Amino acid sequence: MTEREKTSAGAEARRAVPAKAWRPTDEPLRQDMLLRYLGAVATVSAKQAAARRPTVPETAPAGRVKKSAEPSGAEPAPLLVRDVMDIPAASVRGDMPFLDIARSLTREHLGSLPVVDADDRVMGVVSESDLLAKAAVEASGYEPGPIGRLRERRLHDKARAETAETLMTTPAVTVFPGSTVAEATWLVSLSRLKRLPVTDHEGRLVGVVHRNALLNALIRDDAGIREEIELRILAEHFPAARNTVEVDVRNGVVDVRGQMAEDEVPRLLAEIKDIDDVTEVIDHLKLVTG
Repeated sequence: MTEREKTSAGAEARRAVPAKAWRPTDEPLRQDMLLRYLGAVATVSAKQAAARRPTVPETAPAGRVKKSAEPSGAEPAPLLVRDVMDIPAASVRGDMPFLDIARSLTREHLGSLPVVDADDRVMGVVSESDLLAKAAVEASGYEPGPIGRLRERRLHDKARAETAETLMTTPAVTVFPGSTVAEATWLVSLSRLKRLPVTDHEGRLVGVVHRNALLNALIRDDAGIREEIELRILAEHFPAARNTVEVDVRNGVVDVRGQMAEDEVPRLLAEIKDIDDVTEVIDHLKLVTG
């Protein structure tokens, strides 16, 4: 990602946090959440790219690819869009009039809706901005001159539109149900959208996925991190230390306390650092020698 794209994605991620009164003390937490969000996207994307890379043994016949066997204890399959999308998805028909579109947006408490044809194929997206452009031009009566700015002329052209099909923004940015959450998150970050229509491979609308749902799917809370450390790392790899080591997690920072055999401490700390959503590990362990 370029610096500009990172800045844009960062702003969008911060807006995804439920609205509340801003306080100066909240900013470090918001920044930490943003870093964990972008780190999670990058980590998941890298793992999926590696998983999709086939291995071709030297003895394999030409033109045939043999998939590598799943290693024991492999990580669970990545979350897919179908796991977090909402069904059914509200939509409007292409021939729906202007006022009915406004009523639909108000009724659904949404800022935009997919526009579909008679076969439920997504043609575009109509938003409050599209409606406001028409309303503003009609209310002001302003008409751009022959050398008016291109944007002003486009707004004036949109003011003449009467249906969803003529008001909508096209083409629509969509995602498949089988796409990974990480892939959908990149789309949301780069397109600066709050909702993505989910379509099948024929372009038919099957659901919608919200930015907040993607964010929550990628960032585990502190309780989830602690559970993984206790149930997977300590219980399976360091059973002797399970009752002598305590773990506290706050905003992705893991504080490890208690006592443990000196030769096992580096491996424990390394495994905790490898957890995707961990930002820092603080070692307060008392070493046991002999």
